[in-house]
Amino acid sequence: MTATEPDKTSTPEGVATDLGGGVWTIPVPIPDNPLGYTLVYVLESANGPVLVDAGWDDPASLTALTSGLASLGTSLADVHGVIATHNHPDHHGLTYKVVEASGAWVAMHEADAAHVNLINTAPRNRWIDHHVAVLQAAGAPQDAVDELVGSRSPSSVVKPRFTLATPDRNLVHGELADVAGRDVRIVWTPGHTPGHVCLHLEEEIGTRAGRLLSGDHLLPGITPHIGLYEDTEEADPLGDFLASLSRVAAMPITGVLPAHKHGFADAAARVDEIKAFHETRLATLHARLVAAPLTLWEIAVGMDWNRPWEQLSVHNRQIALSEAAAHLRHLVKRGQAGAANADDPVRYAAA
Repeated sequence: MTATEPDKTSTPEGVATDLGGGVWTIPVPIPDNPLGYTLVYVLESANGPVLVDAGWDDPASLTALTSGLASLGTSLADVHGVIATHNHPDHHGLTYKVVEASGAWVAMHEADAAHVNLINTAPRNRWIDHHVAVLQAAGAPQDAVDELVGSRSPSSVVKPRFTLATPDRNLVHGELADVAGRDVRIVWTPGHTPGHVCLHLEEEIGTRAGRLLSGDHLLPGITPHIGLYEDTEEADPLGDFLASLSRVAAMPITGVLPAHKHGFADAAARVDEIKAFHETRLATLHARLVAAPLTLWEIAVGMDWNRPWEQLSVHNRQIALSEAAAHLRHLVKRGQAGAANADDPVRYAAA
């Protein structure tokens, strides 16, 4: 995602904040990241606390989560379950530590659970080969390819640097999560990841209105990263994200509890702001393609990021390239852009 400022949560590390209604939040630090924290939520249930996300796998993060639970009079060993909004390391990275301490169940949407399995089983060289192929197809210069290869170990026996807990329960859109004593509705919101979910706390009898645990789908002041990672013909993650935003805006939401920064009241207004941001980005890209055909690499280099392209790390350039690809793909799906040539690298022009 693109962060323009550090998180300014006022809650001290290792202390849980009572949000009312049997919901607490614990800020769990993300090392060397301008977001600062992942806000882990604790839901009271008849069977023990259920966590929504767990945070980054780091000793300081584990200490903060452990201390936060202790401030509630509970512990890692008491955790009954972990609901992962999506499979990103700042949300799911620490889950395995929770499971080790408690034997808790882990729930995730099947689309992201499949990615967990891929990460845990694929050799490292598979990832390098994939990203090199992406760069070459995008028309990246050779020095960019060499920089990527040089930044990673080519050994096929190198294990991932993090351990991911394997989910043992599926989160199914429209069903209730297993939080005994309360109605927590699963809302599938693909875009940021294929299996991202939000959780609607249906707290008001009759109307089913309540707060939304929005993960990274709906954030204040920043927008989540939307990347094209599965380059199948039907893939349109930005289209999925925009449709998911509309789905959320129509819900009876009394407040938003996001995974970063701070809670806010008006979900529908924030949806409108995020949609407007992406429409502006799409219009700018379309205008560039009217002016001249461009490779995907040229498209990415010319887009606005949170810092100049030259200052982006190798990893962040890969992320930026995937986000550029998602915006380009959405223009293609709208019939506003298409390939201008059949050879490699492909250049794209306005339709």
